[in-house]
Amino acid sequence: MSEPFTLEIDNASFAGVEAGEGIPVIFLHAGVCDSRMWATQMKAVAEAGFWAVAYDRRGHGETNSPDETFSHLEDLEAVLDALDIHAAVFVGSSRGGALAIDFALAHPERAAGLVLVGTSITGSRKPLFSPDVMRVVHAMEAVAESGDVEAINAVETHAWLDGPLSESGRVTGPVRELFQAMNRSILEKPRLTREEPADAAIDLVSGIDTPVLLVAGDLDFPHIVNRHDDLSEDMDNAFAVVIEGTAHLPSLERPDLFNPFLLEFLVALTGAPDSAEKL
Repeated sequence: MSEPFTLEIDNASFAGVEAGEGIPVIFLHAGVCDSRMWATQMKAVAEAGFWAVAYDRRGHGETNSPDETFSHLEDLEAVLDALDIHAAVFVGSSRGGALAIDFALAHPERAAGLVLVGTSITGSRKPLFSPDVMRVVHAMEAVAESGDVEAINAVETHAWLDGPLSESGRVTGPVRELFQAMNRSILEKPRLTREEPADAAIDLVSGIDTPVLLVAGDLDFPHIVNRHDDLSEDMDNAFAVVIEGTAHLPSLERPDLFNPFLLEFLVALTGAPDSAEKL
């Protein structure tokens, strides 16, 4: 069972959850979600003999922070230090994947492995969209200017959960309700305006030699699927998986398909978790 924790770091209060014990696996949520997106993965990882940890970044979930100068990269390092974690396997979705990449480049000795799900990359070039995708992008831009939280949430749910070229409402039930609750929480929080971005990683990712599992949904934005393919060629120690019938958040949408890949990667990376010492 997951246990909540709170870390007071400088002026911010970071909310997180942990489960299990053993080698640490750090879950980094997507920019449109919070740590709740990883509930089923954390349960599976903990039951397999690992220590699962997830936290809400500034501007997300239950974490509270004033509008002050900050860096997500420095925050991650501070969270690890507060939990006395020297090295870990990092599982990152979308912007959480970009953060995992940034951390692996800045602190290679602390990244034992990466699982990157529909990942972003810091410093990536602006993509070229097809006319069909461009209509979705324009809708997202137009509704963002309106400031209507429910309208923004509806359009972003279609784009990121259903998939930009899928029928709106493709994903239903508790998964859709959870996504909208997480994204609504972000939209309603005061905006943080003083983030210090990490250095561009786009031209450096090929230098990452730690084992990497790349996961994409085939219904995601085409440039993200293509990025997944490019990374699988550029990174020498990468293994790539496409989960059909899912969009930007395959781990949330189909944990029954995602979790076996995650667990297989963790066991192959670390050996038998029951006999492994904590990193």
